[in-house]
Amino acid sequence: MKSKAPQFRVLNRVSNLTISPCLPVSESPLPRVSESPCRPVAPSPRRPVSLSPRPRVRIALLLVFCTLSSSNFAQGQSSSRKGSHPRALPETMSLEARELVERAIDVICTERKRDPKGSHPIDEMQARPSLPVYSAEALAGAQRAQRLLPTAKDLVASSIEKLTTEYRLGQTKSFNLKMQRAIARVQMVRRVKPDMASRDNASVFLRRPQTITFGTIFLAGLPSDEAMISVLAHELVHIADGDGDGLKLLFRAVGNRASSLTGIRIYQQRAEELTCDLVGAMAARSFISDTPDYSPLPRRISRAVQHNCVDDDEGDEDHLSPRNTIRALLALSPSVTNELVYGQPPSPIIRRN
Repeated sequence: MKSKAPQFRVLNRVSNLTISPCLPVSESPLPRVSESPCRPVAPSPRRPVSLSPRPRVRIALLLVFCTLSSSNFAQGQSSSRKGSHPRALPETMSLEARELVERAIDVICTERKRDPKGSHPIDEMQARPSLPVYSAEALAGAQRAQRLLPTAKDLVASSIEKLTTEYRLGQTKSFNLKMQRAIARVQMVRRVKPDMASRDNASVFLRRPQTITFGTIFLAGLPSDEAMISVLAHELVHIADGDGDGLKLLFRAVGNRASSLTGIRIYQQRAEELTCDLVGAMAARSFISDTPDYSPLPRRISRAVQHNCVDDDEGDEDHLSPRNTIRALLALSPSVTNELVYGQPPSPIIRRN
């Protein structure tokens, strides 16, 4: 949680082409007629007037020219749209992929119940009485968070850079400069502060960007390193964004893609929160690779998002519901979905020529 508070209109211009009825008339041996040929004549069904051969040729040529011009203009528009970088089509998920995501959610929430280090769901945390700062559970959680903070900072920096490459955002000097400043803000964070009043929340205050405030119930409800890395990373992304919306383009790209995949509206603050969760899941997955142990891979991956395995599944304008958060994260990370369901990364595709 972070405490901080173009439309294009296309004008089609159409030029009206007026063809004068007064066409040049060649000299004729016939006597002159007193009535001018350019005088307007009211249309009459009894006096059909046929055009002379020369005006017909001119009008035909004019029509051909207009047709060719319109064709060339349309081709120019088509080629300019295609270019060397065609616009990507919105991504969608197949029925099989959606079913796999639901199976992965079942794995996550089943592992939470079996795992001695499983996280407490958010709705259960909310039902707990307040926990003093100096309680054993809160102290253990605070010590774990402080110990993992340096690792989380490095993992967040690498995860943001990876997303920037994946979404092809690092193509301008201004964005790259924003990225450097964002990562510098992450590296400035020094302290985790336990707070009894924050209860089951974690938050950052941009007037104090060196500190992450953790509710004592939240500290106690995340007993694994993987879960703590995930939540630390979430808050670090808020700090990386800063008060100038430095990561706005990244939030928008992630939100748009997640919306296309899930059919859920994920814009503005929802997109920011989901991107923070995505970086948290990525950081936890990298942490798992860097610190192997004998725990099953699906169990360790599950720990990063188990606190979203709620019974009371409600969201708001700024946040997806907890279970929809898991759903969107898995839609964005098909390799992680496969690891959860099958216990190992998907086999590489072998192409035969």
